[in-house]
Amino acid sequence: MPDHAPAAAGRRIALIAHDNKKQDMIEWAEYNLHLLAGHELFATATTGHLLQLQFGLPVTCFRSGPYGGDQQIGARIAEGEIDLLVFLWDPLEPHPHDPDVKALLRVAVVCNIPMACNRATADFMISSPLMSRSHQPWDPAAARDRPDQVIPTSAPIGDEDIGSDRPALVPAATRASPG
Repeated sequence: MPDHAPAAAGRRIALIAHDNKKQDMIEWAEYNLHLLAGHELFATATTGHLLQLQFGLPVTCFRSGPYGGDQQIGARIAEGEIDLLVFLWDPLEPHPHDPDVKALLRVAVVCNIPMACNRATADFMISSPLMSRSHQPWDPAAARDRPDQVIPTSAPIGDEDIGSDRPALVPAATRASPG
């Protein structure tokens, strides 16, 4: 059952922008400055310093992305210490730290935190009425131990699933335990 109680004083938002997207991040932050001011902000080094310098926003800065900043933010997401990610990445440019970028995107999806990879999505996310409600991120490690958690399996459950290309969803409590 979703919890629709009010959220805490603010969200913990991570902001990352690749070099060719830094100007987009500055313009997005300026447009949403009144909304960002009520949240705790985290960023990779250059992005964070630009936001501090340009707008005077308090931003906790990690290392630059290629020097481990993406991994630092990913670790915070995995620990449940980041609530949202705005990652304006440049899909048209090669990045020497591409494995780190993919790992960051993966951990955000696995941990079920809202993520925006372009300005339009970031606008929708930051202005959503859901920003004022609590949200329970999904902890994949804890899900294995919950009997009510639905886990995908490739085995069909009943006749209605025969011939389906989609994996069946089976409550964890009904799965056979590994031998």
